[in-house]
Amino acid sequence: MTTLEFRNVTKRYRVRGAGKMLALDDVSFTLESGRTIALVGQSGSGKSTIAKIITQLERQSAGDVLLDGSPIPRSGRGLRRYRQQVRMVFQDPFASLNPYHTIRHHIERPLRLDKVVPSDEIEGEVRRLLERVRLDADSTIDRRPHELSGGQRQRVAIARALASRPSLLIADEPVSMLDVSIRLGVLNLLADLQRESNLGVLYITHDLATARHFSDEIMVLNRGRVVERGPADDVILNPQDDYTRALRNASPDPDRHFARTTASPAGAADTEGAPA
Repeated sequence: MTTLEFRNVTKRYRVRGAGKMLALDDVSFTLESGRTIALVGQSGSGKSTIAKIITQLERQSAGDVLLDGSPIPRSGRGLRRYRQQVRMVFQDPFASLNPYHTIRHHIERPLRLDKVVPSDEIEGEVRRLLERVRLDADSTIDRRPHELSGGQRQRVAIARALASRPSLLIADEPVSMLDVSIRLGVLNLLADLQRESNLGVLYITHDLATARHFSDEIMVLNRGRVVERGPADDVILNPQDDYTRALRNASPDPDRHFARTTASPAGAADTEGAPA
């Protein structure tokens, strides 16, 4: 089992003309294989800063990030191995894929860099990954991102993240830029992949409805501090913090939200995965 510990992490940014801005204030949590934690908060609460620190796109100002009890290597092969174990699905499927390269290239690249399979097996592995995210490999593999819908691009981004066979997946608002009608299909895909591969998933969102239905635990972040945490149902149904209550009251009712989504025309979530 893989365990990622975020231990008393603080992050300050230097802001020109304004000194230092506190983005994270003494944040701690543990993410384990097979578990999904939802990190919930409004824009600017520090959610994406946590994701960037975990993936080492940013460095914390204080505190520790540990993988299986050991600090994250700062450079070299150790950092590359860490990044192979911890992968990220970005918010914007339109910006996260290079428009000049084919889908084949996007998924081949991590397979080659991380030497996941022998060279003569790469083609088959690319196709397997595409099928795993419910895309037809034959009609997708040689297209470029602009030829796919937003939901299809995000599925490609998920396949690319899975190519390195990670233990942990950081999903930063993975459906917020997709049409409402296809969000549930992508979230169901992530949930299925999490169970199949025993992934640990940090699901970053501002949507309490999906946080409740797709996570084991919810952490609520406000101005860089964790103000509430606990089992998903407890946090949503019996919030203890005023900020959590305000978020809940401003969100659609989760049960009505999912009843409405699942009652949409048959096949709406699945047909989106097929190239147009």
